[in-house]
Amino acid sequence: MALSASKLTWGFALLAIGSLGLAGWQAYQLREIRAFNQAIQQGKSPNTRQDSYEAKFAVAYWQARNGRYQEATQLFGQLLEKGDDTQKSAVQFNTGNIFFLRGLAVNGRDITVRDETEYLLNQARTAYEQSLRLDHSFWDARHNLDRVLSMLPSTPTPGSGESDSPGLIMGNIPVGLP
Repeated sequence: MALSASKLTWGFALLAIGSLGLAGWQAYQLREIRAFNQAIQQGKSPNTRQDSYEAKFAVAYWQARNGRYQEATQLFGQLLEKGDDTQKSAVQFNTGNIFFLRGLAVNGRDITVRDETEYLLNQARTAYEQSLRLDHSFWDARHNLDRVLSMLPSTPTPGSGESDSPGLIMGNIPVGLP
């Protein structure tokens, strides 16, 4: 059952044509990947793979970088329904960064501003904690959580947050009195 030279030649020719086609397909894929990465680095929405997790993450990231926090938070919220734990951890980390930056921007001496700052920093703390639950080795989230915790008051504002002490709930009426 020997193969003739012509059959071997045809076999190698088909193999060469198939390999050339595969190489062309891979070159096309590489060009698309480069265009995708370049668009993301420039803060633009990519023209290819627009429905991919990575494209949506990049759009949300750049919206946050450009101060469009509400849109970025909404997009990050949509991404929490998809992806693996590492991706969800990155989403929570970036959401925490949004709240952290907003809290730093709002920070002031006025009581209403202080309450808003405390609220935003608590939201950042919660997001960083969620990020660490999903990926306990995420050192950036750990670092930012430490920074947020150092900025939060040791005794929370009465009536807000997850305080164990009841404090004042309505105006100046203490909890538990008729």
